[in-house]
Amino acid sequence: MSDQGPTTDQMHEQLERDNRPLHVIVGSGATGTATALLLASKRARVRLISRSGSGPDHANIELIAADAGDTARLIELASGARALYNCANPPYHQWAEDWPPLAASLLAAAEQTGAVLVTLGNLYGYAVDGPMRPDQPLNPPSRKGAVRAAMWNDALAAHQEGRANVVEVRASDFIGPGLGDNGHMGDRVLRRIVAGKSVRVFGAADVAHSWTAIADVARTLVAVAEQPDTWGRPWHVPSVEPMTQSALVHALCRTAGVDLVDVGVLSPALLKIVGLVVPPVREMAEMRYQFVAPFVIDASETTAAFGIEPTPLAETLQAMIDHVRGKDQRSPVGG
Repeated sequence: MSDQGPTTDQMHEQLERDNRPLHVIVGSGATGTATALLLASKRARVRLISRSGSGPDHANIELIAADAGDTARLIELASGARALYNCANPPYHQWAEDWPPLAASLLAAAEQTGAVLVTLGNLYGYAVDGPMRPDQPLNPPSRKGAVRAAMWNDALAAHQEGRANVVEVRASDFIGPGLGDNGHMGDRVLRRIVAGKSVRVFGAADVAHSWTAIADVARTLVAVAEQPDTWGRPWHVPSVEPMTQSALVHALCRTAGVDLVDVGVLSPALLKIVGLVVPPVREMAEMRYQFVAPFVIDASETTAAFGIEPTPLAETLQAMIDHVRGKDQRSPVGG
């Protein structure tokens, strides 16, 4: 007895799927995953690339285990794509070594395939003096900022020379579910909050700082990818009103329904000692300037151009608390 072939409905479904625009995302962390899910919800075809091949289980998302630094392989995977998103995040202490070849591979893939390169950047390139706007020149006060600025300058040169289409989306420090133990408000801090334990933060606890919701990063990445007239420049992600770290921790306490916890500061001396054995911590020292003076993003241009408003803070905080509580119920973690 021979197997039956696909039905007419199945063939139509396959044809419709094949005709959807392809979006390729490098990096399956919190931002890459959020972007993949947003695109998938819009019925786009999504190819999510990471070394592990991990990612969300969704019919519209294809998970690929690959090294994006392998240019030939990346060109193969990005062939036919409308957009190529750089949501990668090399180990913090290896930026100087890992970012240049990875960025070069992504740019080469964009040049060869015609996909617009949509890079998720940060605010490290600005020398802080008041709210940071995307039209300000890059003058990075740190080595890691210099790495990111060089990436953008190379991409912008390719765009201006007509070799590639590029655009960069810059965000401040992330808030939202799925950060793991990374980030200043990641699961390490959240677990202490839900347990009613004190928290120590980096830099200063009482200085205004901008916080960017992961969901808004994804919305902005997708918005700029879809509008060619917005390419060739950076855009900032609309973010909630600046909050001190202390105020943010206490807002998370209220969301979690626990008493307000004490908020202390990690001393530079302690960070130096820990940094002797934990390289990413050692790398934080040069970024302290972002947390001892106001560090504020201005994304008004993005809101005006795309109509993107920040996700309400209460919604983001509730998602963070729900995530860490759900995660700990699935796999208990010590406090």
